[in-house]
Amino acid sequence: MAIELTMPALSPTMEKGTLAKWLVKEGDRVKAGDLIAEIETDKATMEYEAADDGRIARLVIAEGTDDVAVGSVIALLASDDETVPEPAMADTAPAAALAEAPAPAPAPAPAPTPEAAATPPAAELPRKRPSPADRIKVSPLAARIADAKGIDLGGIAGTGPNGRIVRADLGIAPLLAPAPAAMAAAPATTAIVAPPPAGVPVETVKLSSMRKTIARRLTESKASVPHFYLTARCNLDPLLALRRQLNAAIEGRGVKLSVNDLLIKAVALALQEVPDANVQFGGDVLHRFARVDVSMAVAIDGGLVTPVLRDVGALSLSAIASQSKALAAKARDGKLTPEDYDGGTVSLSNLGMFGIDEMVPVINPPQALILGAAAGVEQPWKVDGKIELATIMAATASFDHRAIDGAVAAEFMRAFRELVETPMRLTV
Repeated sequence: MAIELTMPALSPTMEKGTLAKWLVKEGDRVKAGDLIAEIETDKATMEYEAADDGRIARLVIAEGTDDVAVGSVIALLASDDETVPEPAMADTAPAAALAEAPAPAPAPAPAPTPEAAATPPAAELPRKRPSPADRIKVSPLAARIADAKGIDLGGIAGTGPNGRIVRADLGIAPLLAPAPAAMAAAPATTAIVAPPPAGVPVETVKLSSMRKTIARRLTESKASVPHFYLTARCNLDPLLALRRQLNAAIEGRGVKLSVNDLLIKAVALALQEVPDANVQFGGDVLHRFARVDVSMAVAIDGGLVTPVLRDVGALSLSAIASQSKALAAKARDGKLTPEDYDGGTVSLSNLGMFGIDEMVPVINPPQALILGAAAGVEQPWKVDGKIELATIMAATASFDHRAIDGAVAAEFMRAFRELVETPMRLTV
């Protein structure tokens, strides 16, 4: 019997994706683990592996199709001599939607399966690959999260339709804090999209899922988060000198410290000194974080992603360098997993390598703080009581005024500047 291959949920919040490219064609033989497609999400383009051996009997969804719902049948896998019937409404009726339909009451049993109550005989429909959703009543999204987090679904009482386990039943905090009632009641603003000017040669390019998500999230950030900005100018020369010394000392170990690595550490230690800035607005509450997880902005083809370094305050500089290099490489190769970019308590965006004199970043919601680092510019500066040339970096941070007040923000910027200008503290 044919096996349905469905659009996977590649992150806890994914509801739709773009089937960017098929890596196989109808009739191809595949083995479990073979790459068969590229799926584009709002964060990255990820490869989809076959979970069973067989022959690609039908590609149900054409490559390049946008907004394919999680759970939709995208292809059918069959044995060599098997004839596969046309899937009913395969391109519009996702498997997840079938699972959501109320099922007739089954005969009393300890744990009835949805297929036993609702699915016609196996001869009439292709069989689905076994999954947690096939064994107990659970939504596909909740099943994927449970599998990723190692959550036992057996003892969880579902609150969804017919006792179905949904995401909220897993006790997983939402990635985006719910908007407070006052904000929800505010009138929504509709962006005015103007056509290109007449008579000007133009190429119109379709937006990727990532670019759409960036546009939506940053528009929401500027529209709903009250930003305010502080700039501190830091003498980079001590930090640059320490970096040279440390790299000379660890030469040959496969690790090389970048300026960005030291800035990441400085952000984390500054937030440890000023914990009131390591917070997140939560409507009627304020979330205070006990550790610093830094989202590191990485520019990739078609957009920007922010992989996260966890508990940076406890990491050595060499560990930060190794992790940041690995995450940047995964980001550029489109190999990031949801665990790589979920969360983060603060963001760092560094454009210094592009020679930018100053930048004012936009907050990455639901975080309350993002620091933008510019290039070091040689200019006159007071050094040890004398006017000399020094390499000065403008660091500008954007704060969510609902969570962080001006005085707290100023304390954070002072702590950050002192760490940059006395960088030996980063090594202790």
